Amino acid sequence: MRFLLCLLLPLCLCSCAGYEIKNLAKSDIDLVADEFIQETRSAVGELVVKLYKRNPVQLQKNPGMTIEGRLAQLRVHRNELNFVELGGKQGIEAMLMAFDPDFTGDRVFALVVGLGSMLREAYSYKSEMFLTDQLDAKVLLVSARNVEVLLWRLKNTRKPDGEHYIITHEYQGVTDNLSFERLFGKIIILQEMMARIAGDSDDRTVTGAVHAMSKVFIPLPI
Repeated sequence: MRFLLCLLLPLCLCSCAGYEIKNLAKSDIDLVADEFIQETRSAVGELVVKLYKRNPVQLQKNPGMTIEGRLAQLRVHRNELNFVELGGKQGIEAMLMAFDPDFTGDRVFALVVGLGSMLREAYSYKSEMFLTDQLDAKVLLVSARNVEVLLWRLKNTRKPDGEHYIITHEYQGVTDNLSFERLFGKIIILQEMMARIAGDSDDRTVTGAVHAMSKVFIPLPI
């Protein structure tokens, strides 16, 4: 038997060239979920760059900080996004800070940490999935709706002087950048598609509840 295994192992390794051994512990859905996780994290990274270029004053609130520095902070945290400057707030709490009139910190960072951590929570803070892991379609669907709420707030929530807290598609009353809507739309579609793949896409209870309160963030039902 040992002799047979010694003969088969090299053949297996050759046939698995380009295919990571750890993937043997993954289902097809796990492999798809891994791609979705990477795509959502990549989209958040792209959003970081776009938002800071549009709102450089937010980056300047931390002297010496750069866009790459912010991206590095997000990358080094593989799971939860817990930062002292935001008081450890994540998810909805962090996103709301971006629109809080009394918040004096970096609103862009609060927004992307909130969004990024909510998306990570939807995948149980895992950077990849395995056979023993399960995804909840309702959680993924609610996260998609929350991204819609975030986009609505970015468009409609303003400071007392009438200016947006964070500039995205509109500047001084002129709509001049629709790329933000496309990027947020990509994130929404990714979450909705993963919800369908995870099953339970026919459950309209969550959808109806979220649409009934389309301007309010909904805690992920975990």
